[in-house]
Amino acid sequence: MKQGLSLRVSQHLALTPQLQQSIRLLQLSTLEMAQEVEQMLDENPFLELATDAAEREAFGVDRLDAPISLGDQIAEQMADQTATQTTAGSASEPFGTSESEAREDEQSLDSNWEGDGSVELRPDDSEWGGDAPARTHLGDDETASATELASQPLSLAAHLHQQALGLRLTDDEAAALYFLIESLDDDGYLSEPIETLADALLAQETSALALTLTETERCNRLQQWSQTLRTALHGLQHMEPTGVGARTLAECLRLQIEELRNTPEAQAALAMCAQPLEWLARRDTRRLASLCGCSEATAKAALALIARLEPKPGRRFADVERQLVVPDVIVTPQGRGFKVQLNPDVMPRLRVQDIYANAIRGARGESAQGLQQRLQEARWFIKNIQQRFDTILRVASAIVERQRSFFQHGELAMRPLVLREIADELGLHESTISRVTSAKYMATPFGTFELKYFFGSALGTESGGNASSTAVRALIKQLVASEDPHKPLSDNQIADLLKEQGIECARRTVAKYREALKIAPANLRKTL
Repeated sequence: MKQGLSLRVSQHLALTPQLQQSIRLLQLSTLEMAQEVEQMLDENPFLELATDAAEREAFGVDRLDAPISLGDQIAEQMADQTATQTTAGSASEPFGTSESEAREDEQSLDSNWEGDGSVELRPDDSEWGGDAPARTHLGDDETASATELASQPLSLAAHLHQQALGLRLTDDEAAALYFLIESLDDDGYLSEPIETLADALLAQETSALALTLTETERCNRLQQWSQTLRTALHGLQHMEPTGVGARTLAECLRLQIEELRNTPEAQAALAMCAQPLEWLARRDTRRLASLCGCSEATAKAALALIARLEPKPGRRFADVERQLVVPDVIVTPQGRGFKVQLNPDVMPRLRVQDIYANAIRGARGESAQGLQQRLQEARWFIKNIQQRFDTILRVASAIVERQRSFFQHGELAMRPLVLREIADELGLHESTISRVTSAKYMATPFGTFELKYFFGSALGTESGGNASSTAVRALIKQLVASEDPHKPLSDNQIADLLKEQGIECARRTVAKYREALKIAPANLRKTL
C-alpha cells in the first residue's frame, strides 16, 4: 500500500463558546434569564447594570423595606422561646416585651432625644384633629413596612397560627400544633402520617437538647409525641377554614358536613363519604341510596350538598402572585394593524465598565490576558442578550402577521400554523423557532399566551380548507358552555355538531381535545 499526502478543503460548523452561550440564552425563560444575568454580574467585574438609581452603600440597608410575613414573625418568636424550654421544637404562645422592659426603652428614647430646638406652637389647634397622623416610635421605613405587611395576603399557615394564639396549650401541645401547621400542603391537607411526624419531632428534640435515649425511653417518648400530635390534630381540624388538616378527601368532606345542621341530607352525605369516592364521582344515586339506607331523592340532595363543599380548604390562601406570568412581548392595536414590542421590564440594561476596560488597555502579561478574556466575555454576553431579544421580536412579529385574524376576532379565528412556516419566513432553523417559542409569553388584547399557543395542526373541512386545532378546541369549549346541564353533550354529539359546521373531527379527537381543556365527560357534567 502506497502512502501519500493530499490536500482537501471542507467546511464544518464549530460550536464556539460564544455560539453555545447564544443558543443557551435563547431557550431560557424570563426568570431563568434574570438569574443568568445576576450570576454574570457577580462573576464578571467588567459588567454592570446601566441604571441611574443610587446604590445603597451600607450592608443590609436594602433589606429595610422588605416586609416580614406574619408566619416568619411567629416562627422567630417561638424559636426564641424554645431555647428556654425542655422540649426541642416546642412552641408556646408568642410573648411580647415585658412592662419593665417597655418602660426602660421609653425612658432611653426620651433621654436620648434632643428635639429640633423649636418651641413654637401653631396658632390653631387643627393639628389635634382627625387629619393629624398618629405619633409612634416608628420611622418612615418601619411605617411603610407595616403598611405593606397589612396589605399582603395572609397565608394559610399564618391564618392558623393566629387562631392558635387563643388556645390554652401545654408546651408539647403547642409544639405539636405548630409542627402540624407547618406540615400542611398548599391545599390544607396533612400528607404525612402521625407516626412519621412524631419521629421527626423526637429527632428535633434529641438533636436540640443533645439527649441520648435508650430504646425503651425512645419508644415511650415517641408514643407520647404520637398521642400529643393526635390531640393537636383534633384541635387543628376544628379551626377555620373547615376541613383543614384532613388526611384524605373523604375526611375533608366529612369535617365540613359535620359543621352543618343535622338534616337527613347531611346524614346521607356523611354515609356517602364513607363509601368509595368513585361512586360519588359517577353519581350512582341508586347504589348510594341502597348502601346509605335512604331514598333516591335524599341521595340526590346529599350529592348536591357535597358538590357545594370545598375539596381544597387552602385554596383561598394560595399565593396568586407567584403564579403570575410576565410577558416577553406586548401586542397592542395601532390603527388598522397591531404594534409588537418587547416588554421593557424584562430587558436587562447592561454595559461594560468603562473605568476597568480603560485601565487594562495596553497592559501586558498573563494577568492582563485573563482580564482581557473576561472583558471579551462581558461584550459577548451583552451581544448575545441583544440577539436573543431581537430574535424573539422577529418571531413574535411573524406570528402576529400570520395570526392577524386571531388578534381581530379571537381564538375561534385561529389559523393552522407550524414551526416550519415561521422558520422559512425568517431564514432560521426549526429548532431555533422551537427554542424561542418555549417559555416565552405574549400579552394580547385577549390575554397572555405562550408563543407555542399560536401553533396548531390542521384539521380538514368539507370545503377543502383547513381549520386550526386551537380553533377547534375553542369551539368545543363554546359548545360545552352552551349545553343543557341536565342533558350534556357526549363526545359523539360534539363530533356531529362539528361536522355540521364543516369540520371533520373524530370522536377520539374530540375526547383528546376535551381532556386537554380539562372538561369532564358528559356523565360527570350532568346536573342532578
